[in-house]
Amino acid sequence: MNIERIRQPFIKKFPGDFSNNLMQRNTPKVLFATTQPAGFDKPALIAFNETLAEEIGLGKFEEKDLNFLAGNQLPDNIQTYATAYAGHQFGNWAGQLGDGRAILAGEITNEAGKKTEIQWKGAGATPYSRHADGRAVLRSSVREYLMSEAMFHLGVPTTRALSLVLTGEDVVRDIMYSGNPQYEKGAVIIRTAESFLRFGHFELMSAQGEYKTLQDLTDFTIENYFPEITSSGDQKYKDFFENVCTRTANLMTEWFRVGFVHGVMNTDNMSILGLTIDYGPYSMMDEYDLNFTPNTTDLPGRRYAFGKQGQISQWNLWQLANALHPLVKDEKFLENTLNNFGSYFWEAHDKMLCRKFGFDELLKDDEDFFTSWQGLMQELQLDYTLFFNVLEKINPESDLQKLFRNISYGHLNDESLKKIKDFIKRYELRSELNTISKEDSVAMMKESNPKFILRNYLLYQCIEEINNGKTEMLDKLTQALENPYQELFPEFSSKRPSGYDDIAGCSTLSCSS
Repeated sequence: MNIERIRQPFIKKFPGDFSNNLMQRNTPKVLFATTQPAGFDKPALIAFNETLAEEIGLGKFEEKDLNFLAGNQLPDNIQTYATAYAGHQFGNWAGQLGDGRAILAGEITNEAGKKTEIQWKGAGATPYSRHADGRAVLRSSVREYLMSEAMFHLGVPTTRALSLVLTGEDVVRDIMYSGNPQYEKGAVIIRTAESFLRFGHFELMSAQGEYKTLQDLTDFTIENYFPEITSSGDQKYKDFFENVCTRTANLMTEWFRVGFVHGVMNTDNMSILGLTIDYGPYSMMDEYDLNFTPNTTDLPGRRYAFGKQGQISQWNLWQLANALHPLVKDEKFLENTLNNFGSYFWEAHDKMLCRKFGFDELLKDDEDFFTSWQGLMQELQLDYTLFFNVLEKINPESDLQKLFRNISYGHLNDESLKKIKDFIKRYELRSELNTISKEDSVAMMKESNPKFILRNYLLYQCIEEINNGKTEMLDKLTQALENPYQELFPEFSSKRPSGYDDIAGCSTLSCSS
């Protein structure tokens, strides 16, 4: 790989701590601290994303590159670092946080001029590890490696994964915080993104009163990642905030489209570019439930439940608005922009649902139709993804009882079947209002509704196999997630088996997952 081409404009631009002091501590008035990956004596490659490596300009993998993937034997031109940020966690101000187990190498530019940041996750402690070890276990690393790539191929803005490596170490984790810590295999991934900047980076500088650095950071972000912003002065910062709001709303709409639940939408886990970032206690939704949260840490309040993700993203944007106020200085503008977020999001959300149902435009009565559909889905515990797959195929000869029994997690009786038939009739009447053909409507549905989603039970199976030295499931899931709108493996197009309903690390997850 061409790792010698990695550059580090961020640490040359902003104030930082260059002491290489690994002691976990506060670092006021700086945006980063230099730190070294721990290094691992017996790394072993599990997966390498060759296509991504070529796309970002790193080139082909060679055996000698394993050391770089594990954070060992770095080139002389790389001074690795971790960034500092702040955040609101579960609605409460948490103060200074930072990259506790993420270490940045820098950025690389491909032949087309596109820049990509490269970051290890799980390569050791940093000054921001908050008394943790900075390591990652195989379980969480496999989950992030596969899910970030699955989201990319679904068409959802996201960070991506370059490599997955066993460190050769054992790491102690209490997966459910139950007082039962166990040794697990350690791993490290390299993840990539256009930028890893978060809401929390801006919150930290504002909270510390470092307004000059806040302005420099915002200017840097606009110049490098928002080429559509051409204004100047105060208007530039207004345009920036509006753009972040739009990107965030669009991201939430995509999460709703594919049934993704992040699980821990703290402001420090919100990308300033509108990317899905930090894959922890996430889940793809099986049975449709607006109150579903995969994160046991989020109980009982369910702050980050599936149906609340739009609302929470707006709340997080309020915190970003507070952080940017020293630059924008127009409270009325910020308030109006945030109040407009809701109407923009819900219109985008309903237009997205139109595409999932094959409707060519949003009509006045569609809100009532969608509300009725949501009630049916929740009452009958229907699988979100499989419901739309079935809807594409229904014809007058279809056995509705058989079709819907296969996608329901509850018990369907005669009354349930009547409700399904009534809904299908209503759907057919609504579809007749389309101005496009039935064939075009179905084509729209096929583009919007995946045939394959990376369900937690499949990840659980894959992790178990890798722990036992097998990679067949990993290879198969990789092939499936790269083609999510095709049914390559029919066995993956079925509802979650009941045997996985109450398994820790599968149906129940924590922030340690």
